[in-house]
Amino acid sequence: MQIHQLKVKSQKKKRRLGRGGKKGTYSGRGMKGQKSRSGGNVNPIFEGGRSTLIEHLPKKRGFTSMFPKSQVVGLSTLEKIFNAGDTVTPAVLLQKGLIGNIKAKVKILNNGEITKAVNLKNCFVSKAAKEKIEKAGGKIQ
Repeated sequence: MQIHQLKVKSQKKKRRLGRGGKKGTYSGRGMKGQKSRSGGNVNPIFEGGRSTLIEHLPKKRGFTSMFPKSQVVGLSTLEKIFNAGDTVTPAVLLQKGLIGNIKAKVKILNNGEITKAVNLKNCFVSKAAKEKIEKAGGKIQ
């Protein structure tokens, strides 16, 4: 059996319009206009010259880079996900789904509290976050 011989419900034949037959004079295409002609089609977004719905929607301002300079993780997130004594590296953060790209730098910021002693490797840390981590008994390498 070949692929073209498979019978699938979604393989419904498209109605071929404009070729005479039992559909009558205009074959279901109406009388005149672009859509009645062979090869004539209109962009689905086109609304006859007026402003389209897409043009009326508000634009997203600014720019988001595909390659961010740094990815941010908060202390409260480290508190929730890691146990005391765990080593936190960019690879581990990627595995846990906290960052999206291992090539971009990772920065730990001071939002929230941390009570567990976690060890950080290859991560940038803000001054306030560094104080809190060291106060909890963690190390930064």
